[in-house]
Amino acid sequence: MANGGRAEASTRGSRGGPVLIGALAVDSLGNGLFLPLSLVYFVELTDVPLALVGVLLTVANAVTLPIPIWVGTLADRFGALPLVVGAQLLQAVGFLAYAWVSGPVGILVSSALVAIGVRFFWSAVFTAIADFVDGSTKTHSRDTWYALANGARTAGLAVGGLVTGFVVSDGRDATYRAVAYAAAACFTVAAVLITAFVRTGSGHAHEPLERSGYATLLRDRPFLGLIALNSVYALSSMMLGVALPTVILIGIDGPAWLTSALLAGNAVLIAVLSAPVVARLTGFRRTRSIIAAAALWAAWCVSLAVLVPGQPGWVLPVLVAGTLLFTAAEVVHAPVSMGLAAAAAPPAARGRYLATFQYSFTISSIIAPAFFATLFELATAAPWIALGLLNIASIAGMLLLERHLPESSLKDPAPSPS
Repeated sequence: MANGGRAEASTRGSRGGPVLIGALAVDSLGNGLFLPLSLVYFVELTDVPLALVGVLLTVANAVTLPIPIWVGTLADRFGALPLVVGAQLLQAVGFLAYAWVSGPVGILVSSALVAIGVRFFWSAVFTAIADFVDGSTKTHSRDTWYALANGARTAGLAVGGLVTGFVVSDGRDATYRAVAYAAAACFTVAAVLITAFVRTGSGHAHEPLERSGYATLLRDRPFLGLIALNSVYALSSMMLGVALPTVILIGIDGPAWLTSALLAGNAVLIAVLSAPVVARLTGFRRTRSIIAAAALWAAWCVSLAVLVPGQPGWVLPVLVAGTLLFTAAEVVHAPVSMGLAAAAAPPAARGRYLATFQYSFTISSIIAPAFFATLFELATAAPWIALGLLNIASIAGMLLLERHLPESSLKDPAPSPS
């Protein structure tokens, strides 16, 4: 009877799903507003040299690396949604501090506040969405909710970046500070919306495991294998933004505006297609959908490896087609991989598992610039050959891993209407 009561409680109480997705879009709008100014903001508003600004920002991000381990434990104990709200408020405080920075100490403190908030957010938000789905009677599956969140995030980032591109063109200090204030306002609004209107019921209340700490996770070889394979996909997903400007300007001698056009098109398609595409994948094995994404990324790598300067007649169509392949891979991978990770995790330890899963993205974000730049110096095709081979190898790895993951995690069953 007690178990039945717990199961009943976990299927009711969640509310505010549309507000949650909207708040995530507002949150990403705040990130998008400031993303184009990550370095230039402090260079323009302080006398701190660019090289030192880069070091300070690196240090601010480095100190956040242990945070997911702590966040995962807190999410399992208290629920992830309050952590998401706290992360947004912390980022709001950090961006408010940006407007008053004048020297190296201020840069380090304010950027550390933002970086800690960002790490808290990404370590908790996917668990919060899974908790919401557990306590929801909506007809969307968990993967579809992840797809809606991915689309909202991409749209917010794109709109924020576009707005900032226009408003800072005059170069005035007051305009830069206005962007920082606007970013702070976005995070505050997102936090207020979630606090006021979103509930996850008792979605995070699950029967405890006898041993559910990180030691148990470290013995879960299939899940560790999933993290390792996802590092390849995370690296692939980051390479468009990291490499495209260099590929266009140096690799093919193309116009600078082409980078913005392709990135904008990528963002629009992800925002529009994520949910409907993933909804159609319900019932298929998640592992096979991820394999399809890996194959699409490998094909994208081939398209970039063959590009040469001075032949726009065929190079530009290949570049556009390749970007469409990348977009299709990203549309599938982002929500399905999170759905697989959430389903493979024991419910009582899901916060810890999903927080640790985020290290695949953290590690890849550290590796991506050096991976591309070093190989691109050797040959313009070298990074794409290497990345394509990694994706091809990952297909075999995923087929092998599929046999060892929990059977219940392999498919995303569509919830029955109620």
